[in-house]
Amino acid sequence: MNEIYDRYRAIRDSWNLKDSQIARETGITKSTFSEWKAGKYTPKPDKLQKIADYFGVPLSYLLTGKEEEEVRSKSPELTAKDERDIAKDLDRIMGEIRKGDDGPLYYNGVEISEASLGLLQNAIEYALRETKKENKEKYNPNKNKK
Repeated sequence: MNEIYDRYRAIRDSWNLKDSQIARETGITKSTFSEWKAGKYTPKPDKLQKIADYFGVPLSYLLTGKEEEEVRSKSPELTAKDERDIAKDLDRIMGEIRKGDDGPLYYNGVEISEASLGLLQNAIEYALRETKKENKEKYNPNKNKK
């Protein structure tokens, strides 16, 4: 049997789908899948791309079984100064929340627990990091290219 079909079949089976369902969703005929399975036909690149897109995998994975390295430029790295700025902002934000000058923080009418505050802190830290990276790319695009 053909290796491309084997990779496709493995993905399809992991999703618990049938060829008929995929044919219906992608617009590729059921006979294409049947002939492909029998080894009489290999779908053209445009049909393989539809299948790859349907499963959210790169076309290269269907063709070779390996994902190509991303061609896009890497996101900017955070410097030690960026890390200090993020930590300072996070401490300030969490200090204001914990101090509760405007009253305690509530969610759905219930005062937020210490465990939930920890989760909130993680979410805020992630948002600060991603925003810092986005701003570096947006406002200094040439400086951050590698």
